[in-house]
Amino acid sequence: MEKRMKELVEKLNQYAKEYYTQDSPSVSDADYDKVYRELVDLEKQYPEFIQENSPTHRVGGLILSGFEKYQHIYPLYSLQDAFSREELDFFDARVKKEFPKASYVAELKIDGLSISLTYQNGSLVTGSTRGDGTIGENITENLKRVKDIPLQLEQAIDITVRGEAYLPRASFASINLERQENGETEFANPRNAAAGTLRQLDTSIVSKRNLATFLYQEASPSQQDTQEEVLSHLSSLGFSVNQERFISSSMDEIWSFIQNVQEHRDQLPYDIDGIVIKVNDLHIQEELGFTVKAPKWAIAYKFPAEEKEAQLLSVDWTVGRTGVVTPTANLTPVKLAGTTVSRATLHNVDYISEKDIRIGDSVIVYKAGDIIPAVLRVNMDKRTHQEPLPIPTVCPSCASDLVHLKEEVALRCINPLCPNLIQRSLEHFSSRNAMNISGLGPSVVEKLYAAQLVKDVADIYQISIDDLLTLPNIKEKSAEKLYQAIQNSKANSADKLLFGLGIRHVGAKASRLMLEEFGTIPHLAQAPEEAIAAIDGLGTVIAESVHSYFAKDEAVVLLKELEEAGVNLDYLGKKVSKDAQLSGMTVVLTGKLEQLTRNEAKEKLEVLGAKVTGSVSKKTDLLIAGADAGSKLEKARTLGIRIESEEWLSAL
Repeated sequence: MEKRMKELVEKLNQYAKEYYTQDSPSVSDADYDKVYRELVDLEKQYPEFIQENSPTHRVGGLILSGFEKYQHIYPLYSLQDAFSREELDFFDARVKKEFPKASYVAELKIDGLSISLTYQNGSLVTGSTRGDGTIGENITENLKRVKDIPLQLEQAIDITVRGEAYLPRASFASINLERQENGETEFANPRNAAAGTLRQLDTSIVSKRNLATFLYQEASPSQQDTQEEVLSHLSSLGFSVNQERFISSSMDEIWSFIQNVQEHRDQLPYDIDGIVIKVNDLHIQEELGFTVKAPKWAIAYKFPAEEKEAQLLSVDWTVGRTGVVTPTANLTPVKLAGTTVSRATLHNVDYISEKDIRIGDSVIVYKAGDIIPAVLRVNMDKRTHQEPLPIPTVCPSCASDLVHLKEEVALRCINPLCPNLIQRSLEHFSSRNAMNISGLGPSVVEKLYAAQLVKDVADIYQISIDDLLTLPNIKEKSAEKLYQAIQNSKANSADKLLFGLGIRHVGAKASRLMLEEFGTIPHLAQAPEEAIAAIDGLGTVIAESVHSYFAKDEAVVLLKELEEAGVNLDYLGKKVSKDAQLSGMTVVLTGKLEQLTRNEAKEKLEVLGAKVTGSVSKKTDLLIAGADAGSKLEKARTLGIRIESEEWLSAL
């Protein structure tokens, strides 16, 4: 029976590949169901012979208690956006300045949810969301229910891949029809439905909704030389890869491809919101490198957003955590990109003045980047009101005088005791990408501030359960959960705390880079501005902002209060000493490793001080060659790069 069960599993997985990946089914649904039922019956009789890659694992059955955090071994970067041909030409000129013969791969930008899949010995072990690029959520059980994700690859290799999970339009229509019949709220668009599906705790719901994927990147060091070869390799392993792509060194030809896709995008069976353009040669990608947030070798062209007309009824002015006062338009409701919009950003006072926006105007509204509703322009033909929009001179929260600095377009409240500024800062501090204090959202922050229990982030750690129970509508169970979340956050790595402090220009990635260098926040606070600016990927603007922040007496007092409260100030990620054996070296892994997995080898090299990359170039200092090493080994020899074996690495 074990042999027969293996045969059935192989047959069903082949049928699934033909149907979902190759779009060329060789059997009818009835024939597939017949084979599937036979396998189910045999698995009930002989559970000891159930195969790991059995398609029966894709159907429901599990109720998850929640999702654990997952730290990505290979960070997921966001992409620089472009909205015009001029921006693409600028990108092209920057690349061609260093690499005149560079070519590009243009791929469809799927409007879905970014995922990362890790396989060991060919078996799926972890599937996760992107999260903040460094830490996501482990949603392995849900991703196992996505039918075109292989549970077992065609080759028994270790690999981490990236891609997009999405909901096909047909599946989206079917789900909304069912929800309509059940009297449930319909999903606004396929992307929201896909995201909501992958965060279901009942895996049987994921099984029913027929999500699909397109994979597009090998996150672990690749053995390929070009992005086109990467896509072909992913396809050969059994992944779904989008075949709608175009290769050219000419931006004119790339632009023609973009225009053609944009014209026919409605005919696709899935939603796209743009085209991603990547340098094809992985060696050139390696040479170009990354900024703090994005690769320098790729750019995402976003299609022009849908536009609708609405009437501007009034304007609200609100204070953010940095003191910037932002105008938001209240509008007559309009349906825009799948959602009903009644509020839209007006950006800043300069924008209002430039567009001559007034109360009562008919305005054109769109979604900036397909996400944030914004006012684009005024329909002057319908103007009836002659009075300019009044611009506030005092803070709407604390009534302090507002300032409009010469180098900025924003109005700013500079009162450090401004209630709105303090509350927004507290919300940022407790947010998921910062200290991740679950339950400490805007409404609770507002209640704590009104009760005079918090005036800065250090006060959060002085709150007791009894304090929380004095707040309106806070019950004992909620108070205990929030108190525990606050206590748990004390153990976070210090880069989360640094980001949570809300220092101007300092994001999550910059926080991690600085703490990797200096180890603790007190050490960073004492670091010279030049030393911070010298960190790869940062620069003078961030360095000046950090140095100025920690030079203030208030920052010194705040750090002392946090430390006394037991909040961790040390970086808990990988720390590498300056005298590590491979400090400062750029290392490439190639070939099949016998003693270590790729991930283990990469982690060991990083602990030894090395930077591990995927391509051999003139910047490579060392190549670690395993069995059956190919083109990378030959290139390393040609360039005269030092070559060592896996045994050599293991002995370090």
